[in-house]
Amino acid sequence: MVNLLSIRSYNRNRKGHQHGFHQLVLPLRGVINIEVGSFIGKVTPGECVVVKTGKMHHFDADSEARFVVADLTTLPDPLATSDTIVFSISLPLKRFLNFVEEQLKYQINHSIEQLMFNTFNQLLAEQRLYKKIEPRIGNIIEFMDNHLAEIISIDTLSKIACLSPTQFKKVFKQQTGQTVTQYLIQLRMEKAHALLLHTDYPIPIVAQSVGYTDISAFSRRFSLYFGLAPSKLTR
Repeated sequence: MVNLLSIRSYNRNRKGHQHGFHQLVLPLRGVINIEVGSFIGKVTPGECVVVKTGKMHHFDADSEARFVVADLTTLPDPLATSDTIVFSISLPLKRFLNFVEEQLKYQINHSIEQLMFNTFNQLLAEQRLYKKIEPRIGNIIEFMDNHLAEIISIDTLSKIACLSPTQFKKVFKQQTGQTVTQYLIQLRMEKAHALLLHTDYPIPIVAQSVGYTDISAFSRRFSLYFGLAPSKLTR
């Protein structure tokens, strides 16, 4: 069915085909080896491969691997106007895929499935088309997102990435287009923004949740980033 999500598995038998709709393949576990257009290689969890209508593609994967597959009649912007084949997905979309897997495994409810597809499509429409990020930098981004309340140093991150601090900063900028500090501030501010809008946490708790013990420093950074004080967003 088109315009719905499904969970798929593949096998080691290499297959090739094309279809009359767009297809997105997003690994949950394991990797898919795929050839489509100018891309030949592996697509891993945290990434998405775009197969546009009528495009011949070949693929294989371990039988234990699992993927969310979206079959679409139309692609949302910016995908519709881009030649991007493989890109790294946002953390919100990555977490949403885990919910999709659990929901689809345990019940059939067409109304919920359509709602999930609509949410998926909206997350795609907001997706920045980051180029394919190598796993060690992807792991660093995941680590930062899971430890925003803590002090995160370049030394700590570079050790996790098995790079020298200088090499790490260079590779991170090449992969993401931002410095480590810029990326970390973005993660912290976006999470703080969401917490202020969607919870009743007081500003000091929100600040601590994103790594600020000094409320004044948090307020200054937030105001600089969003153009208004955090007090203007509290419920």
